[in-house]
Amino acid sequence: MNKKLFFIILITLVAIIIDLPKNYHLKFDFLGHHFDYLISSPTINLEKPFHFHRDLKLHLGLDLQGGMEVVLEADMSHIKPEDRDDALQAAKEVIVRRVDLYGVAEPSIKTLRQNEHYRIIVDLPGLDDYQEALDLIGTTAQLEFKEVVDLNDSNSSQSANTIMFRSTDLTGKDLKKAFVQFDPQNGQPVVALQFNEEGAKKFADLTARNLNKPLAIFLDNQLISAPIVQQKIIGGNAVISGNFTLDEAKQLAITLNAGALPVPIEIIQQQNIAPTLGKISVQKSLQAGLVGLIMVALFMILLYGRSGFIAVIGLVIYGLLTLAIYKLIPVTISLPGLAGFILSIGMAVDANILIFERMKEELRKGHSWNEAMELGFGRAWDSIKDANIATLITTFILFNPLNWSFLNTSGLVRGFALTLFLGIVISLFTGVFVTRTLLRTFYVRK
Repeated sequence: MNKKLFFIILITLVAIIIDLPKNYHLKFDFLGHHFDYLISSPTINLEKPFHFHRDLKLHLGLDLQGGMEVVLEADMSHIKPEDRDDALQAAKEVIVRRVDLYGVAEPSIKTLRQNEHYRIIVDLPGLDDYQEALDLIGTTAQLEFKEVVDLNDSNSSQSANTIMFRSTDLTGKDLKKAFVQFDPQNGQPVVALQFNEEGAKKFADLTARNLNKPLAIFLDNQLISAPIVQQKIIGGNAVISGNFTLDEAKQLAITLNAGALPVPIEIIQQQNIAPTLGKISVQKSLQAGLVGLIMVALFMILLYGRSGFIAVIGLVIYGLLTLAIYKLIPVTISLPGLAGFILSIGMAVDANILIFERMKEELRKGHSWNEAMELGFGRAWDSIKDANIATLITTFILFNPLNWSFLNTSGLVRGFALTLFLGIVISLFTGVFVTRTLLRTFYVRK
């Protein structure tokens, strides 16, 4: 067995293991015997050195599996009227961070102001337990300033890489506000901090004993910034600089305000919501996709015979690898995401058709089958490469990873772009490398 074929078999077996359903009972009767097997995909937990954990379940979007909608009311009674919009945005930022850290797939979080009511509406796919939602989003944000201590100090707590931090008496209640301003010397955006009278005294003492050391800022026990103290700072005003872009500076200011303007929030309404598309619509969509795949497979086999059959095997391997990667990342599967996946399958088939038609041209020129195969793959590559690069550029624009405001920011569109991007990359691998190796191994002619 050659190394390439061994590699294909190995990654296919790994993909099959990852693709196993989570806690599925396989029950059947055979020759008078009853069989009951529990099938379950493994859990990946690599604490050292990667801190990587995956339970390998398939994440479905709100349109496919439903979830919980939670409405929260922010108590603005102790917030100045001019600061309330910023406080609401800061509270939303805290919830976004918590939901992201918890691993809820593709949530919808938006703010709503009705007269004097400041509310946050959160849709959480796959979550149906009220207490779980309360623990996740129903508590006030906690902002802390921590200083570096020696690794051997018994009072140390949080860590960032090899640096240990311990709590100080400077917290979010001592910070009036954080906002963006521009450095008068170089015009770069920075984040300005304003402390109250008590906070100014604490901050002066803290900076005096931490010269040339990082001063860590934690929100909900998560490190958000660790600027280096350049000098003792008195007066209650400080600046955090760090070659920020304007968007980065704004985001940091919002995050700091989440603790500087601690807004008590209360869940005033919660309800379980069914899949927005409905069970029947989802089933019909999956059936349509399955029928399409079967028709494509039959088309390839009927038109290209053994070559087409090998190409279909490559497509099966493509599907197994794609699902495995969806679980590993993980990718949230919504109906637009399924559409991106199916579209990428069509593009994978298109690549095989280009290759096989090139092979036919080379055979008509009098080349042997083996020569025609090698030439067909080589000459079809330019067309395949150009077409897929153009599509990859489109997926980059649709996904908008840099969060440019003039481009799309819709989660559903991003889901489509992500699955299409992954599908194209994997289809290039299976269409060119896998199919070519299988043809070389199992369909060699003199």
